[in-house]
Amino acid sequence: MKPVRIKAIAKKEIIQIVRDPFSLAMAFLLPVMLLFIFGYAISMDVNNIRTVVYDRDKSVMSREFIARFGESGYFRVVANADHYEEIDRAIDSGSAVVALALPEDFSKNLAAGRPAQIMVAVDGSDSNTATIALGYVGAICEACGRGVSGQRGKVLVDARTRVWYNPELKSKYFIIPGLVAVIMAIIAALLTSLTIAREWERGTMEQLISTPVTSFELIGGKLAAYFLIGLIDVVITILISIYLFGVPFRGSFVLVMFLSSLFLFGGLSLGILISIVARSQLLASQAALISSYLPALLLSGFMFAISNMPVPLQIITYIIPARYFVAILKGVFLKGNAFSFMLFETVLLGVYGLIVFVIANARFKKRIE
Repeated sequence: MKPVRIKAIAKKEIIQIVRDPFSLAMAFLLPVMLLFIFGYAISMDVNNIRTVVYDRDKSVMSREFIARFGESGYFRVVANADHYEEIDRAIDSGSAVVALALPEDFSKNLAAGRPAQIMVAVDGSDSNTATIALGYVGAICEACGRGVSGQRGKVLVDARTRVWYNPELKSKYFIIPGLVAVIMAIIAALLTSLTIAREWERGTMEQLISTPVTSFELIGGKLAAYFLIGLIDVVITILISIYLFGVPFRGSFVLVMFLSSLFLFGGLSLGILISIVARSQLLASQAALISSYLPALLLSGFMFAISNMPVPLQIITYIIPARYFVAILKGVFLKGNAFSFMLFETVLLGVYGLIVFVIANARFKKRIE
């Protein structure tokens, strides 16, 4: 192995990328676009829930109770109903997600210290929103039951909860770091999935085979060029996450770059392997998307908790490198974890990258022969 040859191959790849507008856009514009689109589109926060109210009591106390919902920021009263039929129409038409109906004796019961029952109807076609909305309703009702009546009930257990790392429970704080991992998984596989296939389609692979460059040097040179581009993409996406989306960064930037390097090595090696097997840019790009995007999105713990998946799927997630990178980025961004807390993920990322690189190198030798 001669480093000079690896450097020459890497220089050739960089020149090709600079001269190709499509490659440049895919290398630098695509990750930024994906981060913008997914970062603003994906949100688990539920605010301004459209609410219709049927107040049969029409007292000062009932109006104060209803006002609490609007002041919370979670609910937005869009209509006041005069009949239960109007509640049905509002939820059926989708103009309201939550309906509140206060009975005629609402204020009388509260003033007497008796429980005041209200009807809450929630559109369950979106189970996530419905569950969160019911939680908000319960919290507001508990606060109003203590405050509106002026009486404080007996509380046997007074729980004082505190949320660490994300006290405001903003969904973008855990979505954006995971999103960076998903995007880099896609970009890493896409960047290198075209490189070997492009050489075959353009007829330049035969020229490379005829040179003294070994398969290891060829793959190493191509990896080096795209590895540099991948590191630049990591820096760009992290800076956007911090300064545009406002995600706190409590860890070590040097540690993130080191662990990102391991993840990129595995992702780029996977793209090289796909490119070697496919020999067609179209087929290689499609295979890269399927093998990187779907597993990173669905089986990494980014969107869905791995503990809630069936056991066979949980076992499969152990071979998904994005699973470990998502955990690393969330730990570094939000918790400021040290390297010792991420040793398990680091080792598995390194093993994955090494295995895929060895397989790609062995497969390419067979093709040359």
